[in-house]
Amino acid sequence: MQQLKSMHERIIAQHKKSKERYLTDEIDWTFKAICIFGARGTGKTTLLVQQYKKAYKTSEKALYISADNIIVTSKGLLNIAQEYFALGGEALFIDEVHKYLNWSIEVKNIIDLYPEKKIIISGSSSIDLEKGKGDLSRRVLYYELKGLSFREFISFETGSVFPTLSLAEIEKNHYEIARSMIEKLPLLKYFKEYLLYGYYPYYIENKEALPSLLLNVVEKVIYEDIAVVKNISQSKLPALKKLIWIVASSKPFTPNLERISKELNISREYVYLFMEYLEKAGVFLQIKKSGSPLVRARKPEKLYINNTSLLVATAGLSGIEAEIGTIRETFFANQVRVKHSITIPKKGDFMVDNTFTYEIGGKNKTKKQIATVKNSFVVADDIEMGFGTTIPLYLFGFLY
Repeated sequence: MQQLKSMHERIIAQHKKSKERYLTDEIDWTFKAICIFGARGTGKTTLLVQQYKKAYKTSEKALYISADNIIVTSKGLLNIAQEYFALGGEALFIDEVHKYLNWSIEVKNIIDLYPEKKIIISGSSSIDLEKGKGDLSRRVLYYELKGLSFREFISFETGSVFPTLSLAEIEKNHYEIARSMIEKLPLLKYFKEYLLYGYYPYYIENKEALPSLLLNVVEKVIYEDIAVVKNISQSKLPALKKLIWIVASSKPFTPNLERISKELNISREYVYLFMEYLEKAGVFLQIKKSGSPLVRARKPEKLYINNTSLLVATAGLSGIEAEIGTIRETFFANQVRVKHSITIPKKGDFMVDNTFTYEIGGKNKTKKQIATVKNSFVVADDIEMGFGTTIPLYLFGFLY
């Protein structure tokens, strides 16, 4: 136990004070068992450490462990919990829980044996965690941590804290909201920076190296997450990588399953599976056609790289710059989808909550294409303030 406490102290000491994420206030920390999941690099470990420091402050009360540590693996999660709680510990923070074999069984046993204790776990993707949800669904509250919103990025960069906005507020009051914001900060300057590198919190450590770091993340998603958890043969993994580069180097991508199947030399079924796996891992963002039976429809109408930072990095690997129209649509879809449903309508780029239609473009974009569509808006980049039903694109980065 002393070894584990020593490792705990080293890890806690390495994490300097940082800004709290949006999810911190949404989590019911009073619940006895909590799981925080999300794509690699979104800041789950930092969130755990922040909560430890806020609520416990000492390893006598709460212990942080990483489930991929060799000592943890050899001792076993249940054995560690039994020993630690016998010493008076109140809470156990288990990071990277998905890397521990049969983790859900032992976590379930810990929860059942120690209902008065607190268990907080984290995992890197829904690919790894979905197997355990069935065992723990009635025992654990699940929360997904997304990357930085544009609102959070501004806070990280400048210290200015703006409130979250609802979609209704943006649609009705965007002019007044934008005017009050641009009096304080040059938002378009920060927005262009956010689109390039602002989605992942660790951009702060090294902005220049971020594309390389993100490509390493993609490699780990393919070879450590998808290949292992889904038992994909090594011979098919290059097809996974090629699928990513195809999407990253395209304009908003409308999948042709037959063509992709031939190009990757895999069956249509594998194309479907690979798209689903990459979405669950936080690499892809699939959007279905409006009005389609979403539960049954497997083929997405449009396929995007999940966020603009990852899009810029993966497109760069192909030696090209990401197309600006794709960047704009990716930003809108990525930010809006956190709180709302989003589909592809017959007219316009996106439909939100089956009610509102949005056409995305540059500062000269008009409403011509959606002139006859009810509840429709133009979302324009490169403008500080909108007018009428034309809304600045950056405002949709304030939804969380």
